[in-house]
Amino acid sequence: MMTIGQIAEMAGVSKSTVSRVLNHSGYVNEGTRSRVEKIIEDYHYSPSATAQNLSRRETNTIGVVVPELENAFFGEVLAGVAEIVDQNNYTMIVCNTGNNAEKEKAALEMMEQQRVKGVILTPAIGYSDAEAAKSIRIQLKNLKIPVVIVDREIKDVPWDGVFYENFESGYLAAEHLIQQGKKVIGMITGDMDLKHARERYRGYVQAMEDHGLTVRKEYVYEGMYSPDITCEITKKMIWSGDFPEALVLSNNVTTLGFIKGLKECGQELNEQIAFVGIDHIPVLDMIGYQYDCVTRDMKGMGRTAMELLIDRLENPKRERKIYMISCITKFSKGGTVL
Repeated sequence: MMTIGQIAEMAGVSKSTVSRVLNHSGYVNEGTRSRVEKIIEDYHYSPSATAQNLSRRETNTIGVVVPELENAFFGEVLAGVAEIVDQNNYTMIVCNTGNNAEKEKAALEMMEQQRVKGVILTPAIGYSDAEAAKSIRIQLKNLKIPVVIVDREIKDVPWDGVFYENFESGYLAAEHLIQQGKKVIGMITGDMDLKHARERYRGYVQAMEDHGLTVRKEYVYEGMYSPDITCEITKKMIWSGDFPEALVLSNNVTTLGFIKGLKECGQELNEQIAFVGIDHIPVLDMIGYQYDCVTRDMKGMGRTAMELLIDRLENPKRERKIYMISCITKFSKGGTVL
């Protein structure tokens, strides 16, 4: 395939002159322009959209950075983003950070090199450390493009955001178990460095207190939003014979780890421990593993994030907008589904 350099050599001009002809930018005298255009026509040269965009320092691409691409939640969020991307003739680059701050930094650097128009970001970590939080704020500010934060908050930032009612989700999950007559209720929490994990735990604690029940610390386990850690916690509970009547499970991968642990101990769902999960896992419905949960419109979060980004691109000086996604309860009429 012919290159700009080869066209420039054949026309006896610089590559920058060829670039100006291709992009219809800057002055080129008519004789030179005609000579370059004839070579382009004769050799059927067609510049790539990427090359043209980079030369103009603009693209029609949106960057999306998520911490867990393997997590079905983020798959649903991306599906929602993609709907709006397609409807508005954008393209999308997706990076997975694996909950690693250094990978997140590299992903954002790549987004800058690709000159994306905007970024939708779910932070890799909680950024509770002041220096780390300052570093990510500076990096995002230096991008000089719109940013929308999704699901995990970063403290003291000016960007638009789409978040979940995390406190309410923990509260409703615990309250449902209480309404089923459970009194000794524990929780397998997420990564407590993340604000939304702390908020879900706080909701669980508040529900217990509001109903006159005691939170027993020995039945609060930190699962780190890890299926493997949760599986091991579950097996130790079952093997020890010391476990609560019921559990609040902090997210979808926690629920998967819990179910795996039960199966490895030869237990069925709700055989000895009732539970309510936070976030629905549709694929489990298909294999008969229905369970009570508090969930949300995950695709809707993605759609809202992309709509916010487009709105910001069109109205750069408008006030900051934050959208809170409400809880949806999927409870069986007779209590926790067996």
